[in-house]
Amino acid sequence: MGRTNDSMLTEFVLFGLSEHPKLQTVFFVLVFCMYLMILLGNGVLISVIMYDSHLHTPMYFFLCNLSFLDICYTSSSVPLILDSFLTVRKMVSFSGCMVQMFLSFTMGATECVLLGMMALDRYVAICYPLRYPIIMRKGAYVPMAVGAWVAGIVDSVVQTSLTMQLPFCANNVINHFVCEILAILKLACADISTNVISMAGSNLIVLVIPLLVISISYIFIVATILWIPSTEGKRKAFSTCSAHPTVVLIFYGTIFFMYAKPKSKSSIGTNNQDIIEALISLFYGVMTPRLNPLIYGLRNKDVKAALKYMLGRKKSL
Repeated sequence: MGRTNDSMLTEFVLFGLSEHPKLQTVFFVLVFCMYLMILLGNGVLISVIMYDSHLHTPMYFFLCNLSFLDICYTSSSVPLILDSFLTVRKMVSFSGCMVQMFLSFTMGATECVLLGMMALDRYVAICYPLRYPIIMRKGAYVPMAVGAWVAGIVDSVVQTSLTMQLPFCANNVINHFVCEILAILKLACADISTNVISMAGSNLIVLVIPLLVISISYIFIVATILWIPSTEGKRKAFSTCSAHPTVVLIFYGTIFFMYAKPKSKSSIGTNNQDIIEALISLFYGVMTPRLNPLIYGLRNKDVKAALKYMLGRKKSL
C-alpha cells in the first residue's frame, strides 16, 4: 500500500496514460526520439560555443547556460516519463519524487529568470551598442547568470520543503507523468493555503517580474530599431533579437497555463482535465528544449560558421 506502520506515505503511483496503453507506446517513441534530439542539439550548441572564441560573448554565454538548463531539465524528468510508459503502475518513492520535483522546479524557475537576463542583454546591445562592451563586461553578465541559478534554486527549495511538510492520506496516485508540484498538492489531506500563497509569490518573482523585464526591454528595442534610417540596418537589428521573443512566447505560454493559477485542494478537476494538463506539461518539457537550439543557435549564421569550422578542423586531423 506504500505506507509504513505510522501511516506515513512512502511512495506515489504515477498514473500518466495508464488507461491508454496504445498511446503509451506512441508517446514513448516520440518522447525518446525528442530526448535524443534535445541532448544532441543542445550538446552540439554548447560544444560550438565553448570551442569558438569568437562566440565568447554575453549573448552566447547566456545561450550556453540556456542549453545546459534544457539538458538538465529534460534529464531530471524524461527518464521517469519513459519508465512510466513501460509500466502499468509506475511506483516512485516519496524521497525520489521530491528530488525529481526539486530538480525540475529549479531548472524551470532558473530558465524564467535567465530569459529575463537575456532580454536585458539584447536591450543593451540594441539601444546602447557603443557602450555594450563596457556595460556587459564579464563582471556583469557572469553574476547575472549566477543570480538566475540562485533564484531558481532558492525558489525550488522553498516550494519543495513546503510540499514535504504536507500530510498525504489514502490517495497516492499522481495524475501526471512525473512528480509535478501542482499534481502532488492535490493529494494533500490538509490545508494547502500556505502552499498556494507561496506559489503565488513564486509566480510573481520568477514569472511575472522577468516577463515585465522582457516586455519593457522589447518596447525600447522596437522603438530604437524603428529610428534606424536604413532598411538593411533595421533588418539586421531585428534578426539579432528575433529568436528570443519566439522562445519566450513558447516558454511562457505553456508555463503560465500550468503555474500562473495554482489551484486549491477544493478545485480538483476531472481525470480528463488532469491528463490534458499533463500532456501540456509534457509538451513544455520536451518541445521547448528541442526548439531552443534551432531557434537560437543552429539558425544563427555565427553558430553555423563556427560549427562548419570545427567540423572542418576535425576532418583535417
